[in-house]
Amino acid sequence: MSLPRFSNVSYEQYWALREQSDEWLEYIDGAVYMAPSPSIKHQLVSSNLHTEFGLYFRGKPCNVFAAPTDIELASDKFPDRKVVIPDLSVICDSKGFTETKYVGVPTLIVEILSPSNQAHDLVTKFNLYMAYDVKEYWIVNPMKEAITVYTLNEEGLYEQADVKAGTGVVQSACFPGLQVALEDMFR
Repeated sequence: MSLPRFSNVSYEQYWALREQSDEWLEYIDGAVYMAPSPSIKHQLVSSNLHTEFGLYFRGKPCNVFAAPTDIELASDKFPDRKVVIPDLSVICDSKGFTETKYVGVPTLIVEILSPSNQAHDLVTKFNLYMAYDVKEYWIVNPMKEAITVYTLNEEGLYEQADVKAGTGVVQSACFPGLQVALEDMFR
């Protein structure tokens, strides 16, 4: 998803494109981005994380959603609309659910890097999620078997809260007790 498929597209045109396509399409700053087909390793890591997160959040007020769940980021700070499809989202405020998407800001978002989308997740989405006050952002790199956790600081900027590569346990900053062992995620 490194380059936009279409640019200078209105929100209404984006939804018209979505209705005509079976592909996962995101809408950021008037550009439409197409998600690449995930690799087997990407899918394995996503499944492993979803399982761990699901067990942690069972019986709690937050829910975990896997792609393709449309997230329409909404904030009083920004009048324009953006639609993303994170690999995993943790949503604790259920007021924003519609029949087809979530409108609001997830508490935690996970993006799993693919060789073709690294810049999109590391730059575009990093800055987007920070601007919209996503409290915690995990970047998972299957190629390096690494997970980096970012959290918003008091100035509204992301700080690296945890990083592990190869081995070790990564911990959430927002959810005490939510942790994952890298050896279990990349097997």
